[in-house]
Amino acid sequence: MKINTFNWSTLGVAAAMTGTLVGAAMVMPPVGAAVAPKAYFNNSAISADTSNFHVRPQLRAAGNGRANSNNQPYDVVVIEGLDYDLDAVITGTGSVPRIQLASMPNNLSRINAVNYKKEIFFKTVLPLVLQVNEEISSDRQRLKDLRAQIKQSAHLQATDKLWLAIMADRYNVRRDDIDAILARHDVVPPSLALAQAATESAWGTSRFVREGNAMFGQWTFSASKEGLVPNKRGVGKNHRVQAFPSLMASVRSYVNNLNRHRAYREFRKIRTAMRAKGGPIDGYLLAPALHRYSERGAVYVSELQSIIEINDLRGLDSARLMDIDPLI
Repeated sequence: MKINTFNWSTLGVAAAMTGTLVGAAMVMPPVGAAVAPKAYFNNSAISADTSNFHVRPQLRAAGNGRANSNNQPYDVVVIEGLDYDLDAVITGTGSVPRIQLASMPNNLSRINAVNYKKEIFFKTVLPLVLQVNEEISSDRQRLKDLRAQIKQSAHLQATDKLWLAIMADRYNVRRDDIDAILARHDVVPPSLALAQAATESAWGTSRFVREGNAMFGQWTFSASKEGLVPNKRGVGKNHRVQAFPSLMASVRSYVNNLNRHRAYREFRKIRTAMRAKGGPIDGYLLAPALHRYSERGAVYVSELQSIIEINDLRGLDSARLMDIDPLI
């Protein structure tokens, strides 16, 4: 069961009372370089030999045998920004553009070339995960700076006090316990996010992602939230799969879910331990902590780790976004 408790009601009173201060306090990273193109493919399917599932996703349309001058398979509309080199990102020699596709390519299911389909999927989701993680990393640095000021008995500005109070309320911890906030407000490794998105959305082709941008299969029981009724929902069940206005909104909700819900305490504990040791936040090693994300339990975890391993996704845990042009 995908548990979702994305609930901002606790912030309502604070937001209503603070007005202008909230706007000043909740400073977000620059977004001027991000765009949200509607991506699509045309209706022509690509035929290919799909027997080799272990080829890295950068290889294009294996078995097709035909490509145009831009090394793209025929009959595919090139999506601006998705022509970056995924292999270079995996090996640490390339970076990821700051793009936001509003939705999955609408004819992704028509592509029979497994490797090309996987490449498009990874290239679509990766920038979204990295941008959410970048925002969280910026927040974490601000939290650490405020912690240092408090230790030095420095007087915090009003906007900083308000922002700190909002963050504490968001995670239901004491407002003076910055370490507790840091333990919860942290990144999700791209390898793990991509693996979960792949299995939960059937590689971007499920009805839930096509109709509701729902990449992570999160359930909702709230009548106030948009949702899609599963076709095979059991008798007496009333859950729906939560729908989102964009893929980015789906990623934000997914990360928030892992950072807040009690079902993922083990996940957060292991992630914090990885931080304490000074090592990377490793998605492959974190996957077992998400056995409660799916009713399939250990089988689900094994599937996530297989996706990460087969597609060399661990290298993406160190992926970086392209620098923002200072002239933009």
